[in-house]
Amino acid sequence: MDRLVIKLLTLEHRLFKWINGRLHNRFFNFWLYYLTHLGGATITIAATLLIWLLAPSPWAETGAKALIALAVSHIPVAIAKKLYPRVRPYITLPDTNTFRNPLTDHSFPSGHTTAIFSVTVPFMAEAPILTVILLPIAFIVGTSRIYLGLHYPSDVLAGALVGSAAAAGTVALWP
Repeated sequence: MDRLVIKLLTLEHRLFKWINGRLHNRFFNFWLYYLTHLGGATITIAATLLIWLLAPSPWAETGAKALIALAVSHIPVAIAKKLYPRVRPYITLPDTNTFRNPLTDHSFPSGHTTAIFSVTVPFMAEAPILTVILLPIAFIVGTSRIYLGLHYPSDVLAGALVGSAAAAGTVALWP
């Protein structure tokens, strides 16, 4: 079992270094620095609130589902960050590329990734054609967290799973 864990950690560090190091260029430095904010609290809360309050049916209801999924998804994130205080990769891995004002709280799971998946999944469920646009956006936000040196790949995967599960549960249980 220990050998499996060591292999998985080695694979994760290699993937992290490939995304954070080898992919670095001026184009990604600009775009991923800004696109990562699509998963931040300001944009996800504002977007879902505006859609819920201003959009016509069925989008208003979908906005409400996304807002509730967003709120629900951050309960397990807050708990996991307390129970599993994983140090961010830019602190533990040498030669990690970072950007302005890196975060100092715990890394696991990725809150931005959780947020973007919890917000986009209800829209993908409402209109599956939107998956062509929204899934790549969610994937870019998650990848940007690794690129910026803030999260390990497993942090991003966990965030995607938590956000998707919260959204799927919200959609399934909606009256």
